[in-house]
This record gives sequence, structure tokens and C-alpha cells, in this order.
Amino acid sequence: MLRRPRRNRKSEAVRNLVEETSLSVKDLIFPMFLVDGVKKTIAIDSMPGINRYSLDTLLGEIESCMKLGIHAFDVFPAYPDSMKNATATESYNPETFYLKALREIKKQFPEACLMSDVAMDPYSSDGHDGLVKNGKILNDETLEILARMSLAQADAGVDILGPSDMMDGRVGYIRELLDENGFVDTSIMSYTAKYASAFYGPFRDALDSAPKFGDKKTYQMNPANAQEALIEADLDAEEGADFLMVKPALSYLDIIKLLKDNYSLPIAAYNVSGEYSMIKASAQKGWIDNDRAMMETLLSMKRAGAKVILTYFAKEYASLSK
Repeated sequence: MLRRPRRNRKSEAVRNLVEETSLSVKDLIFPMFLVDGVKKTIAIDSMPGINRYSLDTLLGEIESCMKLGIHAFDVFPAYPDSMKNATATESYNPETFYLKALREIKKQFPEACLMSDVAMDPYSSDGHDGLVKNGKILNDETLEILARMSLAQADAGVDILGPSDMMDGRVGYIRELLDENGFVDTSIMSYTAKYASAFYGPFRDALDSAPKFGDKKTYQMNPANAQEALIEADLDAEEGADFLMVKPALSYLDIIKLLKDNYSLPIAAYNVSGEYSMIKASAQKGWIDNDRAMMETLLSMKRAGAKVILTYFAKEYASLSK
């Protein structure tokens, strides 16, 4: 045989020479959960190893991550029901604990890349990403709320806004308001292809943000559809998005590849809570090797075309790769 592919696999040194995909801690964004109060570190049962933090303990966790080389963080707030209402007014209250925390994080770690999520569900008494009227999610009426939320987060020092609501036209609406108010350098990482997935369960536990009625299928995408992602990506790119995100990641590697092949914008993949927890639960049972499974799944996202990966494995990966 003249051709023997195994010759390029014969040793680790040779395998490293021909390795096609590389993963770095620089590619990762670490999603984190914030609660009001002090001296709080609350374990999330459905996400082993992940906690909710009050600001003081969150700052300590961010510092430890920075020492490992993680410089990008996406902070999600967990609000009690007493602070939620139908129009999510707490989301743009300048004195709310979330916006105050974002300011303090940016003050303490100005070199960090700080990302925030733009959607109504953490603040909504209905638990939906948009304004609800007579059981329907209103698209255009929601945009003003999302834009006010975005402006408040930009003013708090956020580097990247992540509209995750899947309302039509929200990227352009937000971009216009940001630019009008001088936040021309604030980036938008649009949740471009966000699917109505079963893999969000643990995240909703973490934020207590499950919808109070129905589901999110009228605005999140049908898992059966791929070409529809191109429609969403066209719109987001035209409206001024700086990144295009696919969520979830593992069941949608083909969508990551589709967007990578068709757009010059950086593609992000969200390695969501259910994907994380599947590996954690299996590893706890001794059925799979946690570290190998983590590496394999993250590499698959990078191989498919993701430039950026949001993952709860970020700190574990950084610790292993030091």
C-alpha cells in the first residue's frame, strides 16, 4: 500500500503536527449566574459544579477565572418573583442589583469582556421572552422594552449585548437606539438560530425563568429547520449584528457549519445547560470520562465552525489546559 493514513497517527508528536482543529481558552465565554444579596454561593442541583453567586462571591470567582486565562463572561441575573412584572420594568431600573453588579464587575475588571443577555424572561411574571397579551407574544411592542434594557446594560459597561428573545427586528431596533445614544462600540451577539429545545431545562432551573403558560415555539425555531436559520442570519447581519450565535450547539453542529459557510461574521455556539448536565450526570455515574467528553464536545463545535463558544465547562477546560 502506497497510502497509509495511520502513518500520521503513529505518535502524539506526529498527531499534533497534523491536528486540524485547535481549541483555546481564548475562544470561550463563561456564563455565570447572579443573585441579590451578600456571601451567597448557591449550588444548582441540575448543573453540578455550577453555582449562583451574589456579587461579592461572583467577583472572587471572576478573579480566579481571570488567573486561568478566561477573560469573557456572560452574567445572567436570577430575580425573585416579587421583582417581576408583566412589562419587565426591573430590567432597566438603574438601581436594580443586576445593573449595579455589571458596573462593579467592569470597575473591578476593566480588561474583562463582559456580556449580558437581552430578553424579558428573567424579569417577566409571565416567564416569556416577549410581552404577553391575551395569551399571545407581541413582537413589535416587545422591541421597545428590549431596547430600553439594552441601553441600560450598555450604560452599565457591557461590551457585548446578547439579544436572546428571537423577536423579529430586534437587532436593528437595538442597534439604532445604541448608536443614537453614543454606544457605537457596544457589540451585539445575536442569538440568530435559537431553537425551541429540550436542552434548556437546567438553565431555567438556575434562573427560575420557565414560562408560566404554553411554550416558546412561536418565537424560537423549529428543530426540524435548517434553511430558516439562513433567513434569520440574513436579517441579523443586515441589521448590524457583530456575531451570529447558534443555540444549542451539539444537536445543531450542521447549523453552525451552515452559518460559517455563508457569513463572514464570527459564529458563536452556546453549549447549553442540558448539554453540560448530560455529561456531568453520566460522568457521576461512571459511564463516561468527564474530561474526554468535555474536550470532544467543545472540539466538535470548533470543528463545525464556531469561533466563540459559550460553555459552563470554561473553567474546567482552562484548569486542564494550564
